[in-house]
Amino acid sequence: MFYAFGFERVGVVMGDLYFIDPDPLPGQEGAERGVRLEVRLLERGELRGSIYSARPIVVDRPVWRVDLLEAVTGFPGSLDRAHHHPAFRGWEPGPRHFVDGLPAQPLEWVAAQLSDLDALLEQAGMTAADVGAGDAEALRQAVPEIADVLGRLLNRVKAEQLAFSPGDEELTSARIGWL
Repeated sequence: MFYAFGFERVGVVMGDLYFIDPDPLPGQEGAERGVRLEVRLLERGELRGSIYSARPIVVDRPVWRVDLLEAVTGFPGSLDRAHHHPAFRGWEPGPRHFVDGLPAQPLEWVAAQLSDLDALLEQAGMTAADVGAGDAEALRQAVPEIADVLGRLLNRVKAEQLAFSPGDEELTSARIGWL
């Protein structure tokens, strides 16, 4: 499942994720499932036909990421592996940052982060000049809708309707999902 919210130059994308890290941190071994949400830069392409043609849209480089993950072998809904990546080096995320309170109140925590685009940009080494002039306010106004969709995705993962294992085979690495 994949959702996208687009503004002038900033977008928020999210989807379910099944993940096995081939080089996990101590205590983070084993498969994980959950929802990944990213703030990304967007680019509108030029029309490739008439004024009625579909417009190409590029979901470009990441700015910030939150992974609302839990161990597959653990309690559904625990989000015991929830973390965020405040910055990227190009397309590569920085290290996992675990935050107190994130597993207990993921929607509120994510909403607070998305409500302050300037702070997210600063953490990523960017400024408001790198995005559209109205992006921060447009994103702030859309936060309730984004949080609603995020909550529905988390509920579907908890109910084991999304973020599935690729099968019965023994895997040492996997990444199943749009993001």
